[in-house]
Amino acid sequence: MAARTGEQFLRGLKDGRELWVGGERIRSIVDHPALSGAAHALAEVFDLQHRHAQDCLMADPETGESINVSHMIPRSREDLQRRHRGLERVAEFSVGLMGRTPDYMNVTYAGFAGRSDEWAVNGNEAGAANLVRYQKKLAREDISLTHTIVHSTVDLAKGKYPVGFDPVQLHKVENTSTGILVRGSRVLATLAPFADELAVYPGGPMPNAADVHALSFCIPMDTPGLKFICRDSVAVNTNRFEHPLSSRFDEQDAFVIFDDVEVPRERLFIDANLDVYNTVMKTSWWPNIMQQTMIRAQTKLEFAWSLATRMAETINSANQPPTQQMLGEIAMYAEFARAAVYAAEQAADALGNGMWSCDGRPLAALRAALPTWFPRVNEIIRLIGSHNLLTTPARAALEDETLRPLVEKYLRGVGVDAEQRSRLFRLAWDFAGTALGSRNEQYERFYLGSVGRNLIAAQTVALADRARANRLLDRFLLEEWDDTRQVAPQHLASAAS
Repeated sequence: MAARTGEQFLRGLKDGRELWVGGERIRSIVDHPALSGAAHALAEVFDLQHRHAQDCLMADPETGESINVSHMIPRSREDLQRRHRGLERVAEFSVGLMGRTPDYMNVTYAGFAGRSDEWAVNGNEAGAANLVRYQKKLAREDISLTHTIVHSTVDLAKGKYPVGFDPVQLHKVENTSTGILVRGSRVLATLAPFADELAVYPGGPMPNAADVHALSFCIPMDTPGLKFICRDSVAVNTNRFEHPLSSRFDEQDAFVIFDDVEVPRERLFIDANLDVYNTVMKTSWWPNIMQQTMIRAQTKLEFAWSLATRMAETINSANQPPTQQMLGEIAMYAEFARAAVYAAEQAADALGNGMWSCDGRPLAALRAALPTWFPRVNEIIRLIGSHNLLTTPARAALEDETLRPLVEKYLRGVGVDAEQRSRLFRLAWDFAGTALGSRNEQYERFYLGSVGRNLIAAQTVALADRARANRLLDRFLLEEWDDTRQVAPQHLASAAS
């Protein structure tokens, strides 16, 4: 099978997975009102790769079949630029609102396979070989993959990672004749209703954990014993006029319970090997995956800038200095994001084992800024929108013969009729003010780590290349002074004479 269509993707969701929304076990993901909008939106992503095949598809290096470009293992700067175009197409579809479209995990596993040498240490050669084979399967079957890599929070006083053995956290129970049995829990399986398979891999080192917690594998979503408990759906209405974003872009988030789940041996990448678990994510994962994440962020910021500007133009406030300043702030964020991605790709280099990646420094800095930028963008949209965000007639009101003339008279905008004004401000409210807007703001605050962790990571990346910074500083710290000689500046000496 090569790159799938949307129809093929939707057929793949008809399995026996145990997925709950509220107190209801979902029997049909494609048809349920809480999930159908996003299911069909993801189907459009699969169709998109065929509509824009020049950007989104490439030939499998071994079979020649068409696969998504996000499965590429980059071997040059040109490969990264080629991958950029495909990633940008997907990001534009949801204007950056969906953080876990399948290309995210495609890029992740391409990076893992490209640096399989990092996995084949401390006796884990078999696990690394399994991973390489799985990455080919992922690409050739065009699997929609999600992950769950965060440990469940029970008592943060004990830290974010298991200390010794913790029965709440995902762990190996025993070997079986065909693999291993695992038990425990993980968060946060974003995209759980719309994925074909689930990945487990390290979210960070666990220096004090028991070996049984050190696991990595991929299994189908309908594997017996897997249970997904979703948060409340924010797809409150399938009417795209009234809910243009939340009706289709609620990618969902789920708590995952492994209730004695058997993992086949050929699906195991790390089997209770703490040394491997604690090292594989330290070098190549960040610069590889951040190309995808920061292209998404740039796209979302550019959309927000246009949205806020159009709102201001519609109520004729775009030329007022306070509004100009706020619009300029979003424009600044968007430009910094664009420049960071461009700089990272231009300075790309070989990362090892023949794989290339972006320069991680500008992307690490951008990643550290986004958890504060995105909430501020939402605030600006709400400030510019003011009460206008709450005066948006529904489609039914606009279609009413009695109300429509009155609405057109009193709720039109500058250069737009009442319907276009309502569409615009409903779009802004769905972006920044509805349940979807709040969920996405919370998501961005902790996306790939908190502000503190991101700043520490940015500093760590910067420390790798402080040569110029140190030279600028050491000029003053290492300069020798002769305090017995007082030499006046030349222009003062001339004036005295």
